[in-house]
Amino acid sequence: MKLVVGLGNPGVRYQFNRHNAGFLVVDQLALQHHISISQTIFDAHVGKGKIAGNAVILVQPQTFMNLSGTAVRRLADYYRIELEDVIVVHDDLDLPFLTVRLKAGGGHGGHKGLISIIDHLGGTDFIRVRLGIGRPERKSMVEGYVLSPFSEEEMTCLPRLLQIAGDEVVDTISLGIRAAMERHHGKEYSTLTKED
Repeated sequence: MKLVVGLGNPGVRYQFNRHNAGFLVVDQLALQHHISISQTIFDAHVGKGKIAGNAVILVQPQTFMNLSGTAVRRLADYYRIELEDVIVVHDDLDLPFLTVRLKAGGGHGGHKGLISIIDHLGGTDFIRVRLGIGRPERKSMVEGYVLSPFSEEEMTCLPRLLQIAGDEVVDTISLGIRAAMERHHGKEYSTLTKED
């Protein structure tokens, strides 16, 4: 069983903020694979179903970003899910917009949601699906930037970007992280159209 966790902040005011990219990918997966995220347990919205023939639990923690690990730990314990079967989908300042990268293990890069998950799970060996959101000009602008909505231009590309990120999650589940990384490594999307 895989625990697929999208990171974000709860509430309508944050829905299309850059920091909510993880929530948006999980919404995309739920829609595409007919999984209803209708249950609320352990401070998280949860949906159970199958992706590529594998049992999955889709998760959107409702604890706000900085405390995401509390919900993830309780769910992982409850469903007896190993660290390497946790897939975390999140925004990434270190990647340009229109970039999606898979990663197995590693640090947190200053991402407070990842910091919380690492602290609560006691390890870093989970899988990450990183959605690039770019970085503002000055470090002092970071907090406002991640909590601001995607620009009008970015919103036109967002549906396709979420589909690509969702496909990478599916390939990770069905093929394994190494094969998925080989399939998607190096792909860049300067523009996103239906043909990409």
